[in-house]
Amino acid sequence: MTHRATSSPDEIQFQVLRRLHQKPDSSQRMLARELDISLGSVNYCFQALIAKGWVKMRSFSRNPHKLRYAYLLTPTGIAQKSQLTAEFLKRKLTEYAALQEEIEQLKADLPSGLESQ
Repeated sequence: MTHRATSSPDEIQFQVLRRLHQKPDSSQRMLARELDISLGSVNYCFQALIAKGWVKMRSFSRNPHKLRYAYLLTPTGIAQKSQLTAEFLKRKLTEYAALQEEIEQLKADLPSGLESQ
């Protein structure tokens, strides 16, 4: 979904917060696979989010899979996710406008009749 080689820590945090908000029972391994980043990167991100107070961890004490946790966004985490969403959207709209401009320039560089191919 996103380009991992160029993902900043802020973008990774945004993507993790976004997915946790959608599915709080996501495992770190599942998130790593979905985001196409290493498990260590996801764990590092979780530690930072927990330290900031944006995410809290709850274990399933009655779960037979004792290593399963639910990661819940705190009220501060929800507010930060909203702010990051607005920043992400602004950045993507800027990229989109730049791409549209580049496409128009490339079309103008083509000999007539080739731009529809």
